[in-house]
Amino acid sequence: MAFPYLQQPSFLLASLKADSINKPFAQRCQDLVKVIEDFPAKELHAIFPWLVESIFGSLDGVLLGWNLRCLQGRVSPVEYSIAMEFLDPGGPMMKLVYKLQAEDYKFEFPVSYLPGPVKASIQERVLPDSPLYHNKVQFPPAGGLGLNLALNPFEYYMFFFALSLITQKPLSGTLHVRTSDCAYFILVDRYLSWFLPTEGNVLPPLSSSLGGTSPSPAPRTPAMPFASYGLHHTSLLKRHISHQTSVNADPASHEIWRSETLLQVFVEMWLHHYSLEMYQKMQSPHAKLEVLHYRLSVSSALHGPAQPSLQALHAYQESFTPTEEHVLVVRLLLKHLHAFSNSLKPEQVSPSAHSHATSPLEEFKRAAIPRFVQQKLYLFLQHCFGHWPLDASFRAVLEMWLSYLQPWRYAPEKQAQSSDGQARCVSERWAPFVQENLLMYTKLFVGFLSRALRTDLVSPKNALMVFRVAKVFAQPNLAEMIQKGEQLFLEPELVIPHRQHRFFTAPTFTGSFLSSWPPAVTDTSFKVKSHVYSLEGQDCKYTPMFGPEVRTLVLRLAQLITQAKQTAKSISDQYGESAAGRPFLSWLGFYPSDTNSSYSTNDLDEMGQDSVRKTDEYLEKALEYLGQMFRLSEAQLAQLTLALGTTQDENGKKQLPDCIVGEDGLILTPLGRYQVINGLRRFEIEYQGDSELQPIRSYEIPGLVRVLFRLSSAINHRFADQMVALCSRADFLGSFCRYHLMEPTLSSRHLLSPVGQGRSAGCVRGPRLSLRFLGSYRTLLSLLLAFFVASLFCIGPVPCALLLVLGYFLYAMAMALLTERGKLHQL
Repeated sequence: MAFPYLQQPSFLLASLKADSINKPFAQRCQDLVKVIEDFPAKELHAIFPWLVESIFGSLDGVLLGWNLRCLQGRVSPVEYSIAMEFLDPGGPMMKLVYKLQAEDYKFEFPVSYLPGPVKASIQERVLPDSPLYHNKVQFPPAGGLGLNLALNPFEYYMFFFALSLITQKPLSGTLHVRTSDCAYFILVDRYLSWFLPTEGNVLPPLSSSLGGTSPSPAPRTPAMPFASYGLHHTSLLKRHISHQTSVNADPASHEIWRSETLLQVFVEMWLHHYSLEMYQKMQSPHAKLEVLHYRLSVSSALHGPAQPSLQALHAYQESFTPTEEHVLVVRLLLKHLHAFSNSLKPEQVSPSAHSHATSPLEEFKRAAIPRFVQQKLYLFLQHCFGHWPLDASFRAVLEMWLSYLQPWRYAPEKQAQSSDGQARCVSERWAPFVQENLLMYTKLFVGFLSRALRTDLVSPKNALMVFRVAKVFAQPNLAEMIQKGEQLFLEPELVIPHRQHRFFTAPTFTGSFLSSWPPAVTDTSFKVKSHVYSLEGQDCKYTPMFGPEVRTLVLRLAQLITQAKQTAKSISDQYGESAAGRPFLSWLGFYPSDTNSSYSTNDLDEMGQDSVRKTDEYLEKALEYLGQMFRLSEAQLAQLTLALGTTQDENGKKQLPDCIVGEDGLILTPLGRYQVINGLRRFEIEYQGDSELQPIRSYEIPGLVRVLFRLSSAINHRFADQMVALCSRADFLGSFCRYHLMEPTLSSRHLLSPVGQGRSAGCVRGPRLSLRFLGSYRTLLSLLLAFFVASLFCIGPVPCALLLVLGYFLYAMAMALLTERGKLHQL
């Protein structure tokens, strides 16, 4: 594509829009590369917003863009390679970003598409706590439609890139796409590796190679300096938008402003989501007081009427449910951040290193997780634990959580495996991380327990999740570190004046990014208390992980694990018995089938014996790990088994659900209701009424069953006396007639309810003929199959029918004799 430089930007934009419709994808990308190289920033400025939207899709999700979340190399190799080369951190698109960055262009981004908490805060005319928004909020002009953010090109590009994970919904036919193979997932990994390097420094912008002006270092200027955060998190205290102030950043920080911006954008767009209740909880009294004071003291004519807090909260009541793909991308971010933070040299990790001159990147590595990620990740995980469905898809959230809890897995030095094959011991080096993330370990573990107690542990996928959590927490020395952290938090607090409201202290908005590092806090107990209060508030009620309440939950989980193990074994045995013990004649329709079974199959049956074995292994190891963590003895576990009543009865079958006998029959206890809901136990429900009047089954022909019922009723009415006389005989003919004309009495059946026992006495029916078995598809198919096989041996229909009658007559004689002898033995 060749455009003369005298063309207007509007014509350039119109030409590119036309080409996006008429030209193939590869040709469009080649033209874009040439445009980026040939045109100056003044003309590229007009096409930049359209180009970003055409790549990542519109913020409302209507335009799909390049559909990076479904673009895979093995499915579309040409389009995939072109897109990845164009969007690479060193590719043409980032060259365009840096070219525009050098001219200090700004682009408007609507506030209405920001995450719910941020949008609600800005709509209240209150500035969010993240430095990402400082000096960027623009009030609408007279007659304007909404608030906007004034973003530089790099921020604008990253906002769209990060939000496309949430706003763009995958197509219905692409649900099977593997997230880790998609272009979007791989681009996230490349951006993280480029801007948050684990080795070396951040590469400089590439615009200098274009022959243009190098990017201005000013974009970092509006952001809050690291020193203003203090050593710990600030609260969600909001400052009014009118208080936005500028910061004269230290020039030494300019080399990593892109790294800081990338991390803040990813955290804000992906993690700053939680429920309305959490939003209200995180509004501190001091923050509310400041907002109220502003509204009373500042004239509304200057800034327009502030939106009432109640309206803002009402506007925020939109629900947010992260997808599994969203969680997988967040996990990728956390794993890379651990590797990024752990790439500090050993001499730089110690607190004494803070006083020495260190590079901005090293300072950023030390501050990335505790100051930008920890609080929002905790709220995000709490939201997922409380709102995610109780199914196997929770595995994605679980693995994301466990990845954050194990930074030692991403350290450059690998811990040595013990000689006896036991799990690796967690080094004492990680004790500060465990203590400063105490709630991530303890409160979320309690949240997982509450979920595990409500899931069906017989399912292999659910059993695997319990096993994974138990295995991680049972790593040697980890439980001791958590217990030490709890002791530090629960120890009596000395009277220190500045402690009580430290969480609610307003952040300062002046100072340099590389201002002197705050003096190290030597009071470890204060560090832990500050962490807990910053996430839960000063009035939080902490439940110790190794206290009696959580121990009770663990014992309940151990009970259910034991129950689930025996249930899986029982289902496996029952399935094997039913498959092996079914008579061959029942498949031909000559054996009475069991029409009373209410549970024909189980999910575990369909998965096979291998899944039963895996479930048993997962639950066995999980029980072992829980016993190690909470010091459960073998005697305690045996007691739990007896308390649950998991022993089998004399027939080897499971007992009834836990219940008590009331005046009107059996009443389920809370434990019994849990057992029924999760399929751990069940009542063997049987049809106790007239077998001729039971509902028509799916394997029966409705019209034929009704005709056969009328015919049987007519015969029974016409020959009732003769049938009674025949069945009263004491010879072989009487036994033969009783076998065919008499059905078992209700008194000989297994009645589950005491109520039915009183009614069974009067339910005695006389001899009668039943032809309903002829209305079964299986019976008719068996007869047709028999006639077809007979025709292969040159046997006609009539001789075949006579042979079938003779064969059944011999079978019935044998069954009649055996039945009569069985009755004599019972007498």
